[in-house]
Amino acid sequence: MQDHGYYSETAATFGDRLAGAREGAGLSQEALATRLGVEIATLQAWEDDMDEPRANRLQMLAGMLNVSLSWLLTGRGDGPEAPGDTATPALSEILSEMRVLRAEMMQSVERLAMLEKRLKRSAEAAS
Repeated sequence: MQDHGYYSETAATFGDRLAGAREGAGLSQEALATRLGVEIATLQAWEDDMDEPRANRLQMLAGMLNVSLSWLLTGRGDGPEAPGDTATPALSEILSEMRVLRAEMMQSVERLAMLEKRLKRSAEAAS
C-alpha cells in the first residue's frame, strides 16, 4: 500500500501513476492501448497528462493494472511499489521538484489556453 512518497498526489501526476502501473504490470503502451480498445496516442496523452480518460476507462485501467481506482487518481490506496530506491536523496529531491514543476507548467498551459480563447472571443466581438 502506497500512501505517500514516490506516487503520492504531490510527487506524481495521474500520468506518472498510470505509466508506473503499466510498467509494473509488464505492459507496453501498445499492449495496454490494444487491451483498452483505444489508440496508442490516446494512452500516450493520458500518460503525458495532456488528456484524461473517462470514468469507464479509469475503472478498466485500475482493473487491468491491478491497482485501486483511488491510487490511480490520488496515489492513495493499493498500487505498485515505487521503483527501487537506487537514487540518492539529492536525486529523489530533484525528481520530486521536477514533477511539481511539470504540474505547475500544465496548469499554466491550461490558463494560457483559456486566455487565448477569451482574447479570440473579444477580438471577434470587436469586429
